[in-house]
Amino acid sequence: MPERKRFAYDQINELWQGDLSHGPTIRVHGKAQKTFLIAYIDDCSRLVPYAQFFPSEKFDGLRIVTKEAVLRCGKPKRIYSDNGKIYRSEVLQYACAEMGITLIHTQPYDPQSKGKIERFFRTVQTRFYPLLELNPPKSLDELNERFWKWLEEEYHRKPHASLDGKTPHEVFQSQVERVVWIEDIDWLDAIFLKREHRKVKADGTITLNKQLYEVPPRFIGQSIELRYDERGVYVYEDGKRVAEAIRVRLEDNAYVKRHRSPFAAVSAKEGEQDV
Repeated sequence: MPERKRFAYDQINELWQGDLSHGPTIRVHGKAQKTFLIAYIDDCSRLVPYAQFFPSEKFDGLRIVTKEAVLRCGKPKRIYSDNGKIYRSEVLQYACAEMGITLIHTQPYDPQSKGKIERFFRTVQTRFYPLLELNPPKSLDELNERFWKWLEEEYHRKPHASLDGKTPHEVFQSQVERVVWIEDIDWLDAIFLKREHRKVKADGTITLNKQLYEVPPRFIGQSIELRYDERGVYVYEDGKRVAEAIRVRLEDNAYVKRHRSPFAAVSAKEGEQDV
């Protein structure tokens, strides 16, 4: 076992610990659905900037939690997480770099190094999950609504022995002047977009995730940077969004009225003069 010393930062947002935990299985329309809880905890105050249950362990959940945590509690100087796939995502690395956040990973097979987030998960398991047994949630939305209520009214307002009897809410609020806020939501959305490069074909299209997209003709023959999420695909130049890629629906294209090229008309007239 590696030697381990207890530590705690004395200022808020110096370090957030992040992790994922298996949540309760809920029944939705008679079918069992697994859930996964993704959360951050502030090392100093033990306040949870944001946490949410999701139906899968995919990166989209971590993106939502990270963005919401930063919007609600400002940006931390460091994020400390394990070596899970979603925490190794290039998107998270890009976003942290853009925000000036240092992303740190634990050593493999060493979950104890994230003791505070692990203790938070145990608290959720022992104090929140029993509340669901008598009245199980009927949807993921209901599970999250009840969890957020418990988090704000119970966990954040209960004195912690490790905080000298203060609550996480009290400790965080006592240092709120230290918070570095991010107010540009559009910028925050942009830095969390997935990124790919594609060469534009002669017909002005590119392929992304087995879907065909059309981009402005000026990009034909060029290698372009694409950033995207579930809402859309965008073309970026020098870090700035310059166009949106439009999904091509082949069934729709079959009914599109084609305009004759003016060059074809000129050629036809020249042919008539030659007769």
